[in-house]
Amino acid sequence: MRLVIARCSVDYAGRLSAHLPLATRLLVVKSDGSVLVHSDSLSYKPLNWMSPPCTVAVLDPDPEQLDAGVTQIWKVAQAKTADLLVISIYEILHDTSHDLGIDPGLQKDGAEAHLQKLLAEQIELLGDGFTLVRREHMTAIGPVDILATDADGRSVAVEIKRRGDIDGVEQLTRYLELMNRDPLLAPVTGVFAAQEIKPQARTLAQDRGIRCLLLDYDAMRGLDDAHMRLF
Repeated sequence: MRLVIARCSVDYAGRLSAHLPLATRLLVVKSDGSVLVHSDSLSYKPLNWMSPPCTVAVLDPDPEQLDAGVTQIWKVAQAKTADLLVISIYEILHDTSHDLGIDPGLQKDGAEAHLQKLLAEQIELLGDGFTLVRREHMTAIGPVDILATDADGRSVAVEIKRRGDIDGVEQLTRYLELMNRDPLLAPVTGVFAAQEIKPQARTLAQDRGIRCLLLDYDAMRGLDDAHMRLF
């Protein structure tokens, strides 16, 4: 990644035309070919940018541009379209390059897979006498997050979401309809478990005989003790 702080003006030509007058800005050139123009405001959002694939050509200014104080011209061309980003650089204040290596990608904390693993390890959160049968119980239309049995030995299908909405209830309903056709599993009841369940989803679940369970992710990880709370 190359980071350049420069006094520059920027012109964009494509589906829309835009102009940024002369000012000091941060230019970011990434290894994937993208170029971003940032100011010291607007949080993470660039003022202008060119998405990859694109090419960057550094050109000498013409005599008129030289007289105006331009020292170099960056022409950033989009390979798939006719879009063009032209950066006229008057002065470079800082210029560094860094090899960041291969990024492993964003790993979301509290994702459904984490919740599933924790609930499987703490299956008693479903109620007294519950026993884990397996995680990712496969059906003909996809895997049920957790298959368990209750204190009476009856099958229970658990669907886990970070944010529980109507679609999640519909998904669990389809699983239950299919699993209840299996004489080795029937009767199968359902539990819709999530960190947050929307009122409409809760109403639909209750109407279909599905129990709702709120999951406290911090408590499940041992980072929050409910007994230590004031309220």
